[in-house]
Amino acid sequence: MSEPTIGQLERELSQRIGTLYHALLGQRPSRVICHFFDTQLAITFENSVTLAEQTLMQAGKDNLAEKVRLDLDRIIKPQIKQIIEEITEKPVLELIGYTSLTSGRTAMIIILEQLPQVRNPGAIPKTS
Repeated sequence: MSEPTIGQLERELSQRIGTLYHALLGQRPSRVICHFFDTQLAITFENSVTLAEQTLMQAGKDNLAEKVRLDLDRIIKPQIKQIIEEITEKPVLELIGYTSLTSGRTAMIIILEQLPQVRNPGAIPKTS
């Protein structure tokens, strides 16, 4: 089988991560965007905050909502890392993420050990 294009890799990551969110949190983000920049991968999620977190925020329980999000992130990040390593066939060195409970957006930066093998490596923006 031939190597995927970078766009195919980004789409597959977006779909699999959206499915994971739905399976674990009962909610599929309205949009998951993955974009490679050399060995870095940026992922953004729209509407990633769960109904439980929203309810806690509306009740003025901001600290509890933030604790719930931190715990959810601790659970889901290793699984996102596993999906990325499986699809890219490259080790993840670091995964950094943050969720804004007020905007409902999540952002992640993933550092890979190497650039994934793709048919069109010239289409990946270089950082240097």
